[in-house]
Amino acid sequence: MRLTQRLLLQSTVVATLLVITILGVVEWRVRHRLDLASQAQATATQPVDEDAANAALLSAIRHDVAIASGFALVIALLLARVLARNVTRPMEELRDMARDLAGGDLTARPSRSISGGEVGQLADSLRQVAEQMETRLWEMQSEEALLVALTESLNEGIVAVDARKRVVRVNQTGRQLLDLTQPVPFAATELPQESQLQEALQLVLSGAPPIIREIHLRGRTVALTVRALSGGGAVLAMYDLTQVRRLETVRSDFVANVSHELRTPLTIIGGFVETLQDDDVPLDLRRQFLGMAEANVQRMQRIVDDLLDLSRIESGGWRPAPVELDVPEVAAEVFGPLELRARDKGVKLLVEFAPDASRVLCDPTAAGQILSNLAENALRHTTTGSVTIFTGREGAGVWIGVRDTGSGIPAEHLPRIFERFYRADPGRSREAGGTGLGLSIVRHLAEAHNGKVKAESTVGVGTTIAVWLPTPTAINS
Repeated sequence: MRLTQRLLLQSTVVATLLVITILGVVEWRVRHRLDLASQAQATATQPVDEDAANAALLSAIRHDVAIASGFALVIALLLARVLARNVTRPMEELRDMARDLAGGDLTARPSRSISGGEVGQLADSLRQVAEQMETRLWEMQSEEALLVALTESLNEGIVAVDARKRVVRVNQTGRQLLDLTQPVPFAATELPQESQLQEALQLVLSGAPPIIREIHLRGRTVALTVRALSGGGAVLAMYDLTQVRRLETVRSDFVANVSHELRTPLTIIGGFVETLQDDDVPLDLRRQFLGMAEANVQRMQRIVDDLLDLSRIESGGWRPAPVELDVPEVAAEVFGPLELRARDKGVKLLVEFAPDASRVLCDPTAAGQILSNLAENALRHTTTGSVTIFTGREGAGVWIGVRDTGSGIPAEHLPRIFERFYRADPGRSREAGGTGLGLSIVRHLAEAHNGKVKAESTVGVGTTIAVWLPTPTAINS
């Protein structure tokens, strides 16, 4: 039944009941009054004034009508309240539900008892709206979670700026690149005031086409892309090129260094060969030239061998096969070939092994190569004093290294001595016969064993270079 029909019916019922109640009460009271008047006349001993009696009867009837009307009105009000409650209760329920939906509670639903008529249709409509809103909210939350997961998994920094120039989204990579800590949203003016970044952002926000450029930001080289959003605003994509540019520099330096390292002995050999082609060269001088050419060939061979070893280690073509080694035995094998050279230079070869650090888990070939490179390098740069192989325990591993009393390395060179072909004193290193690859090989061999390297040096005092390798106990645990 429609709401208007229900209200009309209820009003008619209330009005009818009101009239019936009043007429019934009045009729009963009039009959009662008439009966009382008839009895009074029958028992009266003196004649009754009919006008006075009629006036009294009329007054009593009016009084009865007033009482009956009041009584009927009270009943009608109570009945109207009950009937109105049946109409207003579902309306109030729907009102509360709409309020809950507006407040964000999408689980609110009207009760199934509300059915039929306009109110029932309204309840069904609100139920459908709530279900659709809940579904769409779930879809939006799923899309938001997917979008967040995608942006956070990118190696690029993403920053979204809306039409009001507020940063409304930024992923973790973007926060790291821009050093941002404040929660979104915040004003775009709080982004780093790097001129190229701010200029590109303002141009795109003003309607310019996408801008792609390489900028320097907080000591990093960053590829910046700024594009406009369809609804206003812009999105910034930043990729950290620092490591790429560093690797490009290393590769360029590597090619230049290899070329330089090989050019020198090749030039020397070429000069000797050209000279030896002359038949007038004395025999002793010819032998001297051939010896120098052979020395340069051997130097080139060492460079090539070291490059091959380094390439094999870096590419993963070589895998360590760790076994438990006795460090004093390895040290004795390393010092054996160096004793004659050390004696000629007046340098002592010493060992210092900590009692709890005499064994290590390492590939035998790698262990020998590590200590050989360190010991040869130390002896090459030590003219007096000693070269010492030592060990020491630290945590779950053992430090094995070489300490010398040589010329030392300036502090500004220490961070780079493990790079390929890096030399603190290029001329002196080449004269001493080094290839410039020994320490780089040491570092890669240590990292292949999950180890690490360190270097300490004081100019004029000496240098200490050591490798940390895990002990057998640490590996087994």
